Amino acid sequence: MDYFIVAIATLSGLYFHWWLYVNIKRWINRDLALSMAPNDAQKQAYMLQKLAEAKTLKVKKAQLQGWLESAAAQYQPEPQQPEAPTASALGR
Repeated sequence: MDYFIVAIATLSGLYFHWWLYVNIKRWINRDLALSMAPNDAQKQAYMLQKLAEAKTLKVKKAQLQGWLESAAAQYQPEPQQPEAPTASALGR
């Protein structure tokens, strides 16, 4: 019974450390992508899409920053639609 308790505690600790490592790595990569698009919601969404694309292409961590920087340089903002005038803007 003692060995069983030790084994469960050890496996739980190993799983927790693996889970923590994976999530911290994910958070770091997400923060890296979002740091390249401050105060621009459209560009942030674009950078998150590019981060997902980099993950699909299995871009290495050492090359990820350069890959994201080149993706950020290629970003073309979509033109904003002009707002339709409201009744108050028309003087009514």
